Amino acid sequence: MRKRNKFKHGVYLLVALAMLVYAMPRLSLANGPSWVFGFGVVWSIFAFLVIAAHLHFIIGVDEEKAKRLEAVRKHKLEQWPGKWSEEGRVTQR
Repeated sequence: MRKRNKFKHGVYLLVALAMLVYAMPRLSLANGPSWVFGFGVVWSIFAFLVIAAHLHFIIGVDEEKAKRLEAVRKHKLEQWPGKWSEEGRVTQR
């Protein structure tokens, strides 16, 4: 499951990079302050944020943090005063 998820993010990263490479020469960023210039800057920033988010996931910066959070969640579930049923409801012992 984890490999498929990384593959999906890799495909999205490539699509975002291709979109950025295609659009950068067409964006008018040299005309100075105008609505067209503002759109080009905002669009470029958004594209870089999308690329950075996918890189962040692919590199796995938060994997250790996710493992620690899962351990805390399991520990809290063990300490819960009821027992979790299979439907997701709490039943008393």
